Amino acid sequence: MATITELKCAVRETLESRGVLGQLKARIRAEVFSALDDQREPRPPLSHENLLINELIREYLEFNKYRYTASVLTAESGQPEVPLDRQFLANELKVTEDAGSKSVPLLYGLVSHFVNSDKGGKAFVRGASLPAGATASSTVPGSDA
Repeated sequence: MATITELKCAVRETLESRGVLGQLKARIRAEVFSALDDQREPRPPLSHENLLINELIREYLEFNKYRYTASVLTAESGQPEVPLDRQFLANELKVTEDAGSKSVPLLYGLVSHFVNSDKGGKAFVRGASLPAGATASSTVPGSDA
């Protein structure tokens, strides 16, 4: 007859091998964050820019199999459960893709573009619209503006 310890080990190994244990941990983590989240302080509305940024991050996280982190991002940010269509994202960001670039997250292509830019100068980045009451210095770490 198996001991309780042996039974626990067998159940754990079975759940891990089926990929269920990680999903359960992620779901519990998301529920804990939700329970701890201070509902009295409303989140700012999800702006168009934040929606796109969150989606780029989610695509990156899922590509790298950081599914637990992606599930917490989705729960905390208010991002729609169903990911945005990649073609929609590419169109919104005015990104042209080739066959090779479609095999990696869009975020890789965006970073690669700036890292490998021949211009030698710095890219000019225009400030996005911020939620009401926010300032650039309160949203950008290390900003002296």
